[in-house]
Formats: sequence, structure tokens, C-alpha cells
Amino acid sequence: MKLTARNTHRDIAYFYLGLIIAFSFSGIFLNHRQDWHPRRYKADIREFSVTPANQDSVNDEFIARFTEQQNIDDNLRRFAINGKVLRISYVNHDADIDLETGKGTLIHYKITPILGQMTILHVDTSKWWIYYSDVFGVAMLVIAITGMFIAKGENSFRKRGWKLALIGLIFPLIFLFLLS
Repeated sequence: MKLTARNTHRDIAYFYLGLIIAFSFSGIFLNHRQDWHPRRYKADIREFSVTPANQDSVNDEFIARFTEQQNIDDNLRRFAINGKVLRISYVNHDADIDLETGKGTLIHYKITPILGQMTILHVDTSKWWIYYSDVFGVAMLVIAITGMFIAKGENSFRKRGWKLALIGLIFPLIFLFLLS
């Protein structure tokens, strides 16, 4: 096989096709995680009742006692009081408790198979994945650069492509600087 921009572009793109598709989907999912999060779909919702409490009694001991009473085998992320409602957030559970009445709901979340795992690729920080992602980033640069030399004539990068590339560069900068 001859080493050309076209062959290099094609072969690297074929090699990373699966990861490109997974990153595309997981990026879309993560952009809309407030509406639907594939790593946290509601698997079970149950109501419960506890002894009413005041805001001053809500502390680490209160949360530990609640966690044990409700048989929640999960890691605590945080808890906060908003008005008269206590929200306790675990990795795979959320609990909302009305402190005045003691009534609450417990939501158990599960990961959507395959789709949820794809989003993990986008946020994973393990050392091996970071190295692989760096290689992937370099490969994307190679795909972008070799893609500039594939087309010839009127549709070449030199005649037409640079204008589209410039617009493609300016567009995210507008969002980055003007809209944030």
C-alpha cells in the first residue's frame, strides 16, 4: 500500500470509527443529561416516612442513620436543604425528605446498558484511558490534516476548503467567548 494522505486518512478513520461513533453519541447524551441521562435512569421509586426533623438536626449522623434505616448500600455524594426539603444524593440514589412531615421519596438509578457505558468513555480519568484518548486526539489531528489534501481541483482545501475550515473554527469561538 502506498503512503498517501488518502490512504492514511481512510485507515486511521476506519480504525477509530467505533470510538468516533461512541464519542459522538455520548457527547450528545451528556449535552442533554438534565432531560435524560443514560447513566442514571429511574429504575425504582418508593415512598417512605421518617420522623420529622428540623434543619438544625440534619448532620452527618442524621444522614448515616437515614442511610442505614433505608438499607441504602451506596456512597454518599452530598446533601442539602432547600426550604423545608432535604435532598440526599448518593451515587445511585436520590432521596427527598419533607422535614416537616417526614414523608419522602427514594429514587434508585441504574445505568442504561451500552449507552450508559459509552458516556463513561467521555468522563473516564483512568491513566490508561487518558493515554489512549491522547493517541485518539493525535489521530483526529492526522485525520483532519490528511483530509485537507484529499480533494483536488475546485473542491480542494486551497480553493474552497480553507473557507469552510475557517468558519468551522470561528463558530465555536463565538460560543466560547461571546455567549459564555
